[in-house]
Amino acid sequence: MSGTVCALAIAIQAGIPVLTWGPPGVGKTASVTKLADALGIPLEVVLASIREPSDFSGLPVIGEEGVRMEPPAWAHRLARAGKGLLFLDEISTAPPAVQSALLRVVLERVVGDLALPIGVSVVASANPPEQAVGGWDLSAPLANRFCHLFWSLDTFSWVDGVLNGWSIADLPHLTSTWEESIAEKEVFVASFIRHRPHLLLQLPKDEAQVGKAWPSPRSWSMAARLLAAAETVRAEEDVVASLIGGCIGEGACLEFLSWRRELDLPDPEEILANPVYLVLPDRGDLAFAILTSVVNAAVGSLTEERWSAAWCVLARALDSGKKDIAAVAAKKLAAAKKPELSLPQNELKEFAPLLQKGGLM
Repeated sequence: MSGTVCALAIAIQAGIPVLTWGPPGVGKTASVTKLADALGIPLEVVLASIREPSDFSGLPVIGEEGVRMEPPAWAHRLARAGKGLLFLDEISTAPPAVQSALLRVVLERVVGDLALPIGVSVVASANPPEQAVGGWDLSAPLANRFCHLFWSLDTFSWVDGVLNGWSIADLPHLTSTWEESIAEKEVFVASFIRHRPHLLLQLPKDEAQVGKAWPSPRSWSMAARLLAAAETVRAEEDVVASLIGGCIGEGACLEFLSWRRELDLPDPEEILANPVYLVLPDRGDLAFAILTSVVNAAVGSLTEERWSAAWCVLARALDSGKKDIAAVAAKKLAAAKKPELSLPQNELKEFAPLLQKGGLM
């Protein structure tokens, strides 16, 4: 199985909209069809180029309670199934009005007045505008809602498929608990953005790149979710890079993955077990990553012992001159307080004004 197909399978299961790019005839549609079959989910193929905006925003129908926006039959079929794959073929030939109508469909899975179940994933395919008949560049809002994957033609895989038949083997399957690691990946992303704040939002100046992947708060959140999914199935590094780069663009992806490889973060559980031995590094981004990962771990399974240990860690951060960094983590920890847990007064002296302002004490 190719890396692109593996990345696509992970993104579909993670619920992240995917846009596959590639020249005509390389097997994008066939691969999506086989993936849906392998995952055991119904597939609805909608040719975006021949649709009207009302096919996605709904047709107005007068009823007893007023006017409702009635969705098309394919949306009702997905809703009844409770899961499935909506495949928007030839999206790069959809005119701007149709692209606008697709915004809620892609991101929120809302068609007309019908909200599709959470088990429905969205995949689209596109040919480069110069290779599509009547092609259009994707609008920035629509492009930023997708993870962009680029299809490459592998000659030997094609020959093997012709001779031995086409199949998808060793398909990665996400476990039922994979989402538990999303918070940890969000810590990595937040720590990196604190270190490289200019990469939070970079709308491309080149018109052609606006319709591809670029960093925004939305695409960084998508990247964190995909990173959690990919690591759950122990995906290869090239698959991880494809998924992350497909959300935030190649440049930001290279910086993020390089920064992440350089991290040598201690296990937050070990820190919670022995908070008094914590020595924070001088580097602000590393200290921020350590504190937020510790608080995340404590909040994930909050007991009185872990609650006290987390505050002890934040107190150690204050002692080492990391007040600003510790304040961010303290705000999240205080917000997770349970009624039976008391706020440690000694550790809160420095944080009290901030927490009072936020209504947390």
